[in-house]
Amino acid sequence: MLQAQVFTLYPEVFPGPLDKGLYGKAMAEKLWSLNVINIRDAATDKHKTVDDTPYGGGTGMLLKPDILAKSIDQNINAGERIFYLSPKGKKFDQNLAMELSKAKSFSLICGHFEGVDERVLTTRNIEEISIGDYVLSGGETAALVVLDSVLRLLPGVLGNEKSASEETFENGLLEYPQYTKPQIWEQKSVPDVLLSGDHAKIKDWRLSQSEAITRVRRPDMWQKYKKN
Repeated sequence: MLQAQVFTLYPEVFPGPLDKGLYGKAMAEKLWSLNVINIRDAATDKHKTVDDTPYGGGTGMLLKPDILAKSIDQNINAGERIFYLSPKGKKFDQNLAMELSKAKSFSLICGHFEGVDERVLTTRNIEEISIGDYVLSGGETAALVVLDSVLRLLPGVLGNEKSASEETFENGLLEYPQYTKPQIWEQKSVPDVLLSGDHAKIKDWRLSQSEAITRVRRPDMWQKYKKN
């Protein structure tokens, strides 16, 4: 069973959509579990203060190192990887999602304000990851994205293991176009090759479509694909 932990100032956000559908069923079947830690519980003053102004001036507030470190130390598992959701982190991708799906446990820290004290990141060996080149109001939505991408890779969650292996990013390419019934819709027909029953031709067509789409939409991925 995969054990995921989330450190947050807003524990009520979780599990959110992750207790619905296939993920909710997988949780009930104990394929994964989620432990939500309220960072504010580590504060000791009567106001439960978790942030303070940055040294050197500047706008906004930072999560205090003593509070966050205390919360981590009280709840972390030995040897567990810890990730801080940050716009300056390395880009989260399918390869990392696959790595985490094979782990016994991992933790995610949801930032707020202007970030966290750098000393916590270095002393607790915390890895910074980003889900994209944009800024969110907090790390909770990013944590849900990471968990979603990892959970669907767990054996038994999707029910059809082949569907995960054929999707976008799994082979370095974007996914090919998909079609279903009716065969003709608004005077547009399904490509003939998909109706042929010739599985070799269908496989070739899908690959050529994936390559063409990737070349146009994601030239960065296309360059990596060609090198391989």
